[in-house]
Amino acid sequence: MSLDTPVAKPHDRLAATLDADLAEVNALIRARMASKHAPRIPEVTAHLVDAGGKRLRPMLTLAAARMCGYGGPYHVHLAATVEFIHTATLLHDDVVDESAQRRGRPTANLLWDNKSSVLVGDYLFARAFQLMTETGNLRVLNILSDAAATIAEGEVLQLTAAQNLATTEAIYLQVVRGKTAALFSAATEVGGVIAGADDAQVQALFDYGDALGIAFQIVDDLLDYQGDAKATGKNVGDDFRERKLTLPVIKAVAMADAEERAFWSRTIEKGDQRDGDLDHALDLLHRHGTLDATRTEALTWAEKAKAAILTLPESDLRDMLADLSDYVVARIN
Repeated sequence: MSLDTPVAKPHDRLAATLDADLAEVNALIRARMASKHAPRIPEVTAHLVDAGGKRLRPMLTLAAARMCGYGGPYHVHLAATVEFIHTATLLHDDVVDESAQRRGRPTANLLWDNKSSVLVGDYLFARAFQLMTETGNLRVLNILSDAAATIAEGEVLQLTAAQNLATTEAIYLQVVRGKTAALFSAATEVGGVIAGADDAQVQALFDYGDALGIAFQIVDDLLDYQGDAKATGKNVGDDFRERKLTLPVIKAVAMADAEERAFWSRTIEKGDQRDGDLDHALDLLHRHGTLDATRTEALTWAEKAKAAILTLPESDLRDMLADLSDYVVARIN
């Protein structure tokens, strides 16, 4: 699948199918991000919400609920909850990472300040919890509150693991499951739960979201070393410059000789980066084939996502979600 194909992308087909629900989600997001006393809250939130994000995570909730036959109103609340949690984590992440660009635009912390980004992120987390409690479904509350805790745990784990050459692929996967996949899996799982789906269907939805989120993050990490800056909104090598040990580098470190390991130690662990280091890092990744190996892992997780969703009853929405797993990794084809 090519992203240049004239055939509608799975994401676009999902958006068209869920158009009425998405309109309600967007209206609810705008209503709940308002603040009578602190106008900076909607200013900061709108900057990120309106930045061209695909609403992928809330669409997963809407699709899962509809696919399981839900006819009530609360899938909209849950989709907005998921988007608020996601937006809050982005605001916090950009402060932690000292980022200057998000989705091709200046970050909120650059346009305003770190304090505003952190506090508005906190506000959105609070709004998210208000929304999820309005469903009156304790299981949904458990799933989303657990996801919020797991996301924070994953981010903290990354602080200690990202610049440590002893970080293994297993630890990397734990970080990814925390900071990215936890919200994907929660988004799909709560859609099934609010619809009253049976345990097997809810588990399939969880497994789909988990695998899709892992594939999504692995692709993001791969694109950092071989992506198009105009398409990704990130500069090639940002993770290297920020000294983040992601899967391509973890694989290269595992195969490094003494000289190569000394290079990774200097640039990643010690932060002593010089002119030409990024080019040398890319040369090592190509020399050891770790970019191709990382791509293979992303494709494997995408296939796991597709296999999980195909256990559910046949429907157009199910097929779109299956196609979405291909779309996520099509960015690296």
